[in-house]
Amino acid sequence: MNTKVEIAGVTFKNPVMTASGTFGSGMEYGEFVDLNKLGAVVTKGVANVPWPGNPTPRVAEVYGGMLNAIGLQNPGIDVFIKRDIPFLKQYDTKIIVNVCGKTVDDYLEVVEMLADEPVDMLEINVSCPNVKEGAIAFGQKADSLYDITSKIKKKAKQPIIMKLSPNVTDIAEMAKAAEAAGSDALSMINTITGMKIDIYRKKFVLANKTGGLSGPAIKPVAVRMVYQASHAVKIPVIGMGGIASAEDAIEFILAGASAVAVGAMNFVNPYTTVEVVEGIEEYMRNNSVTDINELIGAVE
Repeated sequence: MNTKVEIAGVTFKNPVMTASGTFGSGMEYGEFVDLNKLGAVVTKGVANVPWPGNPTPRVAEVYGGMLNAIGLQNPGIDVFIKRDIPFLKQYDTKIIVNVCGKTVDDYLEVVEMLADEPVDMLEINVSCPNVKEGAIAFGQKADSLYDITSKIKKKAKQPIIMKLSPNVTDIAEMAKAAEAAGSDALSMINTITGMKIDIYRKKFVLANKTGGLSGPAIKPVAVRMVYQASHAVKIPVIGMGGIASAEDAIEFILAGASAVAVGAMNFVNPYTTVEVVEGIEEYMRNNSVTDINELIGAVE
C-alpha cells in the first residue's frame, strides 16, 4: 500500500501535515505526537524580525470552531534558524516553513535567509496585511498575488507554496494568478474573516474586532474551494480547513488535494494528525486502494 505523494519534486511519506500556526514548530506537541509519522511539519509563520502580535483577548470559541486574531506573533527568522530548524531535523519528516511579512521586501529577506537552510519547501502566507496597500492582504487581489509570487519565486531556492486566502470573490482566479507567476503548489484555505460580540458587555470579544474563523464550520467552504482551484490549475493543491478526521481528509483528497493539513483540531486533540494518517491507511485497506494517488481528484 503506497501512501507517498509528490509535490513539486518533494516526496512525502504520507499526505498529512500540520497547518501553520496551530503546531508551532512541533516542540509543544513532541510529547504527544511522533513527528516521524507525519508527512510534513508546517511551521508557524516566520517574519524577518520578531512580531509581538495583536493585543489580547485574541482567541474565542464559536460554534464549530474558533476565531483567532493572534497577529502572527513570532520570534523572527534568526531565532527560528537557531532553535526550530535543528529541533525539526531530528525527525524523519519534511519541513515546510511558513513565511509572513508586511512588505514584499520583508518576505524576500526571510526567503533569502532560508535559501541555504535544510528545509524542504516554503509556504508563503499572503493573508498578511500589505502595509503599502492600506492593509489589504497580498492574497486578496490577483495582481498583488501575481507580483509577490513572481518576486519570491525568483529568489527562493526551495519550491514555494502560495497559501491562498478564501476572503476573495473568485478563488479560481487567484489560483491561476499564483500558478502563472510561478508558484510550485497552492495551500488552501486560510481562515475566513469572522466576528463575535459579547451581548452582555456589548463589546467585541476579540480586541482586534475581527478574527480568522477556523475549525469544522469552514470545511464545506474549504472543500468547495479546493475542488475549484485544483480544477483551475495544473500545480498541486494542499487542502485544509476544518479537518477533524480521516474522513474529512479523504474528502479533500477526492476533491483534488494532493495533501492535507490539520489545523484547529490540534488544539482540541493533539493526536489528530496521527489519527488521520492511520485512518487514511485503514480506509485504503478497507476499500482496496493500493495507491493514495488513485484517490486524488477522483470525484469529478
